[in-house]
Amino acid sequence: MVAEPGDPFAALRVLELVAQVEAGRPVLLDDLVASLNARYLDWAFDRSVVAAALVGLQANWMADFRNASGIVLEESPYGPALTLERTARLAAWIVGQAQRTAAECRRELAQFSRREGGNRSG
Repeated sequence: MVAEPGDPFAALRVLELVAQVEAGRPVLLDDLVASLNARYLDWAFDRSVVAAALVGLQANWMADFRNASGIVLEESPYGPALTLERTARLAAWIVGQAQRTAAECRRELAQFSRREGGNRSG
């Protein structure tokens, strides 16, 4: 499966990885992409998919906390990098983001099953 920007299933996988990133240390976007591709051999992630998920996460952080220091995306000498703020509120907040995204995945699965459910043969 090729991951696409805006796909909640891809975003959930990105969130799971972000939850494991060490706070206070920049991590290259390309390293995140490589890690996702190594973890999910049946998926293909590219930089644009991961970047879109991180930009969405950053926007949600700014909306919730009214600052940009929690999730920082910036250019480094080696390419775009993600840095997470060292704060106690980050872990619980990411869990909440993952739960919300998982609920979106469940809604998509339910819609898919309703669309496909009328085609039963017996």
